[in-house]
Formats: sequence, structure tokens, C-alpha cells
Amino acid sequence: MGKIKIIIADDHMIVREGLITSFNREKSFEVIAEADSGQEAIRLSLEHFPDIVIMDISMPDLNGMEATRQILSKNPNIKIIALSMHTKKLYVMGMLNAGISGYLSKSCSFKELLKAIEVVLSGKIYLCHDVARFVVESALASGQNKGDPRFSLLSQREREVLQLISEGHKNKNIADKLHISTKTVQVHRTNLKKKLNLYSTAELTKYAISKGLTSIEQSMEYHLPDNIK
Repeated sequence: MGKIKIIIADDHMIVREGLITSFNREKSFEVIAEADSGQEAIRLSLEHFPDIVIMDISMPDLNGMEATRQILSKNPNIKIIALSMHTKKLYVMGMLNAGISGYLSKSCSFKELLKAIEVVLSGKIYLCHDVARFVVESALASGQNKGDPRFSLLSQREREVLQLISEGHKNKNIADKLHISTKTVQVHRTNLKKKLNLYSTAELTKYAISKGLTSIEQSMEYHLPDNIK
């Protein structure tokens, strides 16, 4: 049996390097690629066909939640394990509804991550102790967005644009990142405001944070003046 192929998606280099070093000590695993954004995680997953993707949630340009949805829509055989500093219900349920097979807090040990990989490869779901309390059958059935039908009206592209808006990117920058025209970005921006009944960038940013598309930290970072970054 060949080695288990792994892709690590995390926008912090120190996390990626630490995981790669740890996996290199294990004979059964091979880290075949690393990604620093959700978009890169999607591209690499479709290119390399890994067994496991270890996915952070809060990443620039495209969050881990949306990246998970897109990866699994194209290749449902890939197992995705969320590895995040976030342990709130919003993120846990959001990632579960996106289709992950496991969720670990970054406070967990590498030994537990190895256990999680073993469990998800057997076809089961693994949840660390910090998040397991959120997961009950009724919560899984109701989903993250019950009570807010507006979110379900958004298309995949609109969710991508919403995250980039909330991170402070201007229309031209968004257009460049998504390979669309600035006019199309403006149309998406207008449609977002109509569908969500929101009227300003600040309101869109607050909404994106509330839905886990981005974090307060990411939003603050990308809204800082250039001379402070």
C-alpha cells in the first residue's frame, strides 16, 4: 500500500512547516503540496488528487469553508480535515455542512491529528473534544443558515466576492483575483446588497464575518492603511 498523500492548506508558513516536519517523521505519509489560500488549495487538490487535505478556515482570498465546498463538489472522494484556531459553533457547523470529515482545534496534538486521519480514512467523522459538544443530530439537520434564508440565495461567485469585499479589496483587485471584469464585480456587489438587504461595505463586512466567510482579524488586516501593514 502506498503512502497517504496529504495537502496542507494554511496561510501561516510556520504552521505548514511544522506539520510538514512532523509528517516527514512518519513513514506512512507524504505531503505532496502546500497552499496558503483557499484558491490555491482548490487548484492543488484538483491537480494532485490527495487522500487528505488539512484545511485552515480563515484564509485570504477564499476561506476554507468555501474551498472545501468547491473541492468536494469536484472530487467527493477527498477527505478534508479542518484544523483551526476557531472552535465556535459558527465555524464548526459551517465546515461540517461544507462536507469535512474531521475537525480539530490547533491546540490538539499531532498524535491526535494522526488519529483523526486514521478515523476519516475509515469512512467516519472525527471531532476533537473542543468542538464535539456542538454536534448533535438536530444541529446537523438544521444547518448553519437556518433562520437566515438570505445566505442560501448567494451563488458561489457571490460568496467569493463577498469575502474579498470584506477583506478590503477594491473592484479592480477583486476582478484580477477572480479573473472577471470590474463591471461583473460591480454587478455582484449590487446583487449582494439587494439579496442581503445591506447598503454599505461596512455592513457587508460585518455580515461576512458573522457567516464565517472571513474573520475579524483578516478584515482588520486588509483594511489597514498601506503604511501600517
